[in-house]
Amino acid sequence: MLQDKDTTGSHSGGWEEPRATAVLVLQDGTLLEGFGVGAEGEATGEVCFNTAMTGYEEILTDPSYAGQIITFTFPHIGNVGTNEEDIESVNAASSSGVRGVVLAASITEPSNWRASRDLDAWLKARQIIGLSGIDTRALTALIRDKGMPNAVIAHNPGGEFDIPALKAKAAALPSMDGQDLVPLVTSTQRFDWDETTWTKGEGYGHQDGEPKHHVVAIDYGVKRNILRLLARAGCKVTVVPATATADEVLALKPDGVFLSNGPGDPAATGEYAVPVIRKVLERKIPTFGICLGHQMLSLAVGAKTQKMHQGHHGANHPVKDKTTGKVEITSMNHGFAVDPATLPKNAVETHVSLFDGSNCGIALTDRPAFSVQYHPEASPGPQDSHYLFDRFVKLMDEGKTKQSA
Repeated sequence: MLQDKDTTGSHSGGWEEPRATAVLVLQDGTLLEGFGVGAEGEATGEVCFNTAMTGYEEILTDPSYAGQIITFTFPHIGNVGTNEEDIESVNAASSSGVRGVVLAASITEPSNWRASRDLDAWLKARQIIGLSGIDTRALTALIRDKGMPNAVIAHNPGGEFDIPALKAKAAALPSMDGQDLVPLVTSTQRFDWDETTWTKGEGYGHQDGEPKHHVVAIDYGVKRNILRLLARAGCKVTVVPATATADEVLALKPDGVFLSNGPGDPAATGEYAVPVIRKVLERKIPTFGICLGHQMLSLAVGAKTQKMHQGHHGANHPVKDKTTGKVEITSMNHGFAVDPATLPKNAVETHVSLFDGSNCGIALTDRPAFSVQYHPEASPGPQDSHYLFDRFVKLMDEGKTKQSA
């Protein structure tokens, strides 16, 4: 960790220390200096770390990261470049929501047959500020000890920074608690989705034949690969904004309702999302939630959420499915969690983290509804949890069977 100092001084032997062109200033005044990548300027956000070794483009376009500065613990970020196929954000107008990125190593020329642009140019185009050349392990250790701090990230090729002003700005930033960030990333209008998953040599596919079920997906910041897996499972998918009313959702006559991932404090989003979900549950419509959607379902049945110390961000998190006894390796991205002690009697805990025992899933005993805290769509990450989409389809099958009986 470097403290406030003049970075232009020369040293004995005539060698001059390279001038810092980017800084990260934490809320406690800690200053990290390095070299800028991506866009120029300043941005603010909550600093988290992600331990995934692959999938940086998907991570940087995950709307769940809105309002955050991502520190990658894996050092070689950018080595396979970027392309137009791995973007996860559906709402192009919102960009990605990510405020900044912190890297250990400088960005190298891409080496991958799918690359269409290097990461530096891609970050510039998306107005994401980056900092490279710092000890990301030390920053990760700091987050583990002290929690996820607010910070200002700044990039100036001339190396001119008003450090005292940046420190004051970082210290004054509000906590993530109480912030509803979903309006930054949700879609603004209803649309249909029929694209399916990617295969080598063919790219993304499209649905063949008549879909079996109609799913209405409430978009709190949905990822493309979630929608692709729903489409692949034989569902007609209609995506509606997070602000859609219960009447608007029910008017579409869904066989199932999907509650998507998203950013921010779930309690704040729940102010308008929970009443909608409760009306869906009253109709006993099969419901499936992921990430923020899991928290929304939990809030809808009376549970509470809480801010986590360091959050879970990575693609190697072990989770136990208590309904089967199996352990799956999952992709996670959340800074809030459901407090299992507040779950009502009609909500059974189905999944738990094997890292810290935190809640990772529930199922209702009196309604056809379930949810998980992690990202089973695996973009990026392992595909251990794809079975959950089949579980959702089974619920819809059962619902139609009951209706016809």
